[in-house]
Amino acid sequence: MVVGEVIAERYELEELVGSGGMSSVYRASDRLLERQVALKVLHEQLAADGEHVERFRSEARAVAQLSHPNIVTVIDRGEQGGRQYIVFEYVDGENLKALVAREGPLPEREAIDLALKVAGALAFAHAHGLVHRDVKPQNVLLGEGREAKVTDFGIARSLDVQGGLTQTGTVLGTSDYIAPEQARGGKATEQTDIYSLGIVLYELLTGDVPFHGDNFVAVALRHINDPPPSVRERRPDVSPRLDAAVRRAMAKSPQDRYPSMDDFARELQACRAECGENGVGPADATLVTSPGSEPYRAPQRTYVGPLLLVLAGLALLAGGFAVVFALTGTTPSLPGLPGKKNGPVAVGGPVPLKGLTAYDPPPGDGQEHDYAARFATDGNAATYWNTEHYQGFQLNKPGVGLVLDTGSPRRLARLVVTTTTPGYTAVIKAGSSPTGPFTPVSGSQTVTGSTTFALQGAKAEYYLVWITSLGQNESVNVNEVTARGS
Repeated sequence: MVVGEVIAERYELEELVGSGGMSSVYRASDRLLERQVALKVLHEQLAADGEHVERFRSEARAVAQLSHPNIVTVIDRGEQGGRQYIVFEYVDGENLKALVAREGPLPEREAIDLALKVAGALAFAHAHGLVHRDVKPQNVLLGEGREAKVTDFGIARSLDVQGGLTQTGTVLGTSDYIAPEQARGGKATEQTDIYSLGIVLYELLTGDVPFHGDNFVAVALRHINDPPPSVRERRPDVSPRLDAAVRRAMAKSPQDRYPSMDDFARELQACRAECGENGVGPADATLVTSPGSEPYRAPQRTYVGPLLLVLAGLALLAGGFAVVFALTGTTPSLPGLPGKKNGPVAVGGPVPLKGLTAYDPPPGDGQEHDYAARFATDGNAATYWNTEHYQGFQLNKPGVGLVLDTGSPRRLARLVVTTTTPGYTAVIKAGSSPTGPFTPVSGSQTVTGSTTFALQGAKAEYYLVWITSLGQNESVNVNEVTARGS
């Protein structure tokens, strides 16, 4: 078929707008209804292959069932001169891949909005028994106002099909976005599309795909073997919650991903609700999670990264000091605590802590990723509360901190702060209210890896990790805080 040819005495081909391994797409003029359409034509060399012809026809049948504002609409299907064609609505715009190539990483809120539109389309397809299996930014078209529309259901698979064209054992999809089970030739499910959408969202936020390789097989093997990367390693301003959502969507095992596309969409909606103009959660944000949408936690693996080894070693070292303190009943001297006499402090058992909120009094703006406070006491060193980003490593205020709740007034002997952003300075304070005032109960220390603060003070329910200097960091993390009583 060539430009100028008229198909079915109705569709005049005007311009070739795209071509893939299976078909070419033309912009065409619908003479009957006087409108622009997109006409997809199966490549001539495939026209004699019954399997490819049936797959092409199945796309038309599949998408014809799907009437959704974020799915490209099928208008017609037919054959001319032995060539199969499908007629779609014409979307006058670019695709997501071109958008990222032109603009680079998108603002957090815009990336979430686009992912939500794609998620809505895919959830609708799943509800109608179809898995897309080739979710990628090239298959998301952007119309007027950047309204996203999912297209190219050419390798879509029925959720209840047994065998057939796209049965288990057939590897289909694009390697940059292929799910591990797909790469192995395994069964595609809703979680397969969730994985691919997680990759798309990663690319929208970072401007690049997570895995590279010299060929299809090399990239596919990385999807199978490499752990899901963190968006925040490439772009630290992205919220921890959104980072966790992307990593969970990209979990290696389908069982570790979201139970459904609707669940993934609900978590993205919660991330968006907490996303301010600069990607900062509001002070009164409430963490609401859908079933199964807890922040991603990496599965247990035999591989242990160098950072985790260092942290583990420091934690053991801190534990060794704990034994010494317990046996001797003494602690280091604590400078800067007026009215407190240094001396023996008995060390008791562990005290449960709850990361309650951030503390950012005037001249601060009263909010500092409050919604992420709980990550500092969730027992997982991979999640954390962090400060906002400060240019030039300067807080330009007395400090900012994290409020911890012991549940009832308790006297603490020791508090251990673990971080993956060493070099900042902090002091521990205590008070009877989460909003202050707080009184120092430790000396000032530089936090490096896992740092123990020896405490002296009266009973208090609320303890504050008060950060007074960022060191050589623009933002610092509190990954975990643990405590022991006296």
